[in-house]
Amino acid sequence: MIQAFGLTSNPRKELPPAVDDVSFEARAGRVTALLGASGAGKTTALRLMLELQRGRGLTYFRGRPLHRIAHPAREVGVLLGDVPGHPARTVRGHLRMLCAAAGVPVRRADEVLESAGLESLRDERLGALSRGMDRRLGLACALVPDPHTLVCDDPAGALSAQDARWLHGALRAHAAQGGTVLFSTADPKEAARNADHVVTLEKGRIVADQEAVEFSRTRLRPRVAVRTPHAARLAALVTKEARTARRSVEVVPEGGNRLAVYGSTCADIGETAFRNGILVHQLADEVGDMGPGAGAVPAARNQERGEADGDRAQVAGAQAAGAPAPPRPASSGAPQHPQADLRQAPATEGGADTTASGTVRHRTPGPRRALAPDGVAHSAAEGPGAAEGPGSGDAPDVLNASDASRQRASRPFGARLSGSASAVRAAVVTLPPPISVRSAPSPLRPLRYELRRALGVGTGFVVGAVVLLVSAVTAVILARIGHTPQARLLAAWPQQVPLPPAALGAGLLGALAFGDEFRHPALAADRGTVPRRMGLLTAKLVVSAATALLLAALTVGCDTEVLRLFYGSELAQAPADWPALSAGWLGLVVGCAWSGVLAAGVFRSTSAGLAAVVAVPVVVVPLVQKVWQGPSVRTAAGFPMRVREILLTQWPFGGERYVAEALRLVAQPVGGAMTLSLTTLLCAYLLTTLRSRVR
Repeated sequence: MIQAFGLTSNPRKELPPAVDDVSFEARAGRVTALLGASGAGKTTALRLMLELQRGRGLTYFRGRPLHRIAHPAREVGVLLGDVPGHPARTVRGHLRMLCAAAGVPVRRADEVLESAGLESLRDERLGALSRGMDRRLGLACALVPDPHTLVCDDPAGALSAQDARWLHGALRAHAAQGGTVLFSTADPKEAARNADHVVTLEKGRIVADQEAVEFSRTRLRPRVAVRTPHAARLAALVTKEARTARRSVEVVPEGGNRLAVYGSTCADIGETAFRNGILVHQLADEVGDMGPGAGAVPAARNQERGEADGDRAQVAGAQAAGAPAPPRPASSGAPQHPQADLRQAPATEGGADTTASGTVRHRTPGPRRALAPDGVAHSAAEGPGAAEGPGSGDAPDVLNASDASRQRASRPFGARLSGSASAVRAAVVTLPPPISVRSAPSPLRPLRYELRRALGVGTGFVVGAVVLLVSAVTAVILARIGHTPQARLLAAWPQQVPLPPAALGAGLLGALAFGDEFRHPALAADRGTVPRRMGLLTAKLVVSAATALLLAALTVGCDTEVLRLFYGSELAQAPADWPALSAGWLGLVVGCAWSGVLAAGVFRSTSAGLAAVVAVPVVVVPLVQKVWQGPSVRTAAGFPMRVREILLTQWPFGGERYVAEALRLVAQPVGGAMTLSLTTLLCAYLLTTLRSRVR
């Protein structure tokens, strides 16, 4: 369940806070709507709950604040706005990348795709999805780690009626399995149709916290729909009796033989028609102008009514499956215990599930469960039309009496009365199966994620191709001009340019490693920003270094072959001191890549990362050169020999030569500037990481 206490946003200047002292609860197994007009503070309240915005107050998700949860995505699934992902990434590639980040099997992506009805769009780019498909993908992304709680900000906004029904059906199915669902909306009719509990906000304050049936009765205009061939006569009689009894009744003709009566009841109108001998074809309670799907009555209202037809249908279905009849539902007004949490928690070893209350339940694998928007579970093998009882071959989580009542009560009213299996079958929503076993923490998990992120889009391949082309053209031009050292010729590095194309390309790829995270935050749906974890940083540094080494080797090889093709083998020969030059070349390219990664992680921008790479030879190198050549600076020459004299040992395999070469590389202005820049950026990243954790 969700418990929000005293949520208050920080005021801007002299304006009042957008959210002021908002406190409410969203219980497990129910759908809660946060209702309010535009500017009422719904989105601000959700962002405060998810710690995406600074303010005061506390929010507990099953008794823990979000920053105290080790893996927030496994506890809270979030759908805020569009899908946070690179528009050039495919639907399946995006989900597989999230699977690697969450540590769940990669087959989970296909299961979620099937549940969301996106199998035919698995190779579609994110930027080409329609609004409805984007919302489906957003819900699929939230369901990848199998969270207990779903928090959605206006999920059905700007959707077609069909897509909105599917989405609310999926939310209802999640709640029917014991999960907690909270969504915001500005449409009171949408809240009345799809929620069990409605919290109403006005000007940042709670003005009502009601069950859906109470909300429909007090904050919407309930009416009685009447259809009779004598509409005008019945309208006059109802108006006359209301005037005589001094009651406020409004009769609105809706054309033809239909009337809408506000302020009266079906019983009063039926008695009036009976006393005056008026034939009535329809007499039904309605809540305002419900529009499409008016027959779908909220679960709380159905619980209050307690139709016997729904009970008989469930009993008959259970008996047909050879199972005993389900228990009688508890009273609709009985409060649900906070620990009545049926959604599966992370599994322990041995196949047992641990609930929030500490009890351990063993699950028996069974067929996939398909849940319709009415919350009724059906076996996928039997088809959605078959009722599923306790002995139908599937062993789901144990449901108590209140859950059975909630499943019955959340069925569409018209479908229950008609008993039409085809209507229910057409609205089936299949949720992905629960994750019974999660992979243990592994250092390879962020590495898998980073590889899928880097290889999922073609940006890296395009940058590499451009770098090779520019390097080859530059090498040919430099050879044509002449007077260029052999080492710079093979690296395509003119003396007038601060960095060669390979180093710039490696820095750009490194900057994109973190820059894309902040532009298209695939990992930020649960926390609002890219998590600053050392495992993620290490994975990005490893992948960027491997990419930089590959790019440096391909650049030199491509330039060598091009020079041999144009000018013969004379200009394609390796320099005499190629080992030291190769080490310096590889160190330069890897250092640029790491500078891009760290700078983009600190400044949260690709442009800032690339600017930090260029600033090393342009700004830092002259400063280091000026300091290094000062009169008070002592040289480090002879350091290996002095170390050997102190330790009275010999360097194995001629190690003093390698140490001397490494020191010579670091002593160079570019090497010293690169080392200084990397050290500074790494310290800044660590400081920002500690600062975010303290917050």
